[in-house]
Amino acid sequence: MNQPLGGNEMPRFGGIASMMRLPLADSPEGLDAAFIGVPLDIGTSHRPGARFGPRQIRAESALIRPYNMATGAAPFDALQVADLGDVPINTYSLDKSLAIITAYYARVLAAGCRPLTMGGDHTIALPILRAMAARHGPVALVHVDAHADVNDDMFGERIAHGTPFRRAVEEGLLRTQQVWQIGLRGSGYAADDFDWPRRQGFRLVLAHEVWWQSLAPLMAEVRATIGDAPCYLSFDIDGIDPSYAGGTGTPEIGGLTVPQALEIIRGCHGLNLVGADLVEVSPPYDPSGNTALLGANLLYEMLCVMPGVPRR
Repeated sequence: MNQPLGGNEMPRFGGIASMMRLPLADSPEGLDAAFIGVPLDIGTSHRPGARFGPRQIRAESALIRPYNMATGAAPFDALQVADLGDVPINTYSLDKSLAIITAYYARVLAAGCRPLTMGGDHTIALPILRAMAARHGPVALVHVDAHADVNDDMFGERIAHGTPFRRAVEEGLLRTQQVWQIGLRGSGYAADDFDWPRRQGFRLVLAHEVWWQSLAPLMAEVRATIGDAPCYLSFDIDGIDPSYAGGTGTPEIGGLTVPQALEIIRGCHGLNLVGADLVEVSPPYDPSGNTALLGANLLYEMLCVMPGVPRR
């Protein structure tokens, strides 16, 4: 099994900056899971820079070690994992990029590989979900975000980072009665910003409803609702309060804490996760690297709850 390059073999500031300094692979064949970058931010509406997210997340991931001391998960003992590099998106065309992404993920899924995606803005969730539904049928969804991303359009455009989950409903990609949106907050244009997803059957957990609370009981309810259905986890870094993760395009105050984010991901253990993403890290807005470091750790935690990962 592939193992991350250890800090006693090569200084953490040295070596190739793959995710967790794993081997690079040019094919998903033979992999159980893979980290994939999608360096696209032409769907963003405010501060750009998420195209640099995958590169910075990989750089900060050099600090992460293979064994999860909190959960006892040892993902690299059971799964063959590698870094597949980046999807070669078309930086001048959002429409063409969506088709490129869907085709790329179709090949990954056909190989039996579960993708862990580094965004990129949240537009990328739509083409990934298209590939997921083509492979598994409509999927359940755990969506962590400050925003519901169900706009009908943005500046008259049907595809942008604020529209993917409305398009996913319209295209029949989601099991709408098994969708959870956690961390929503902020200002909006109308009550329908949150009422529309509720009418589809989504369960909404607003950030202010869970301030100062453990989310472990909530995640028990999520697991009971979703059961063994194929499930996708989509995590926008702006779901977390900007005091922890300011390097993002559309920050909103009053968000989730880092411990709550860990509770959400660790609470997905036992779900039939078919893939996951971590999006909207914009390194230019956090020169410290802390937002990307958090993103890297959350992706590692996602790997730790993939089916087949043992816990000691």
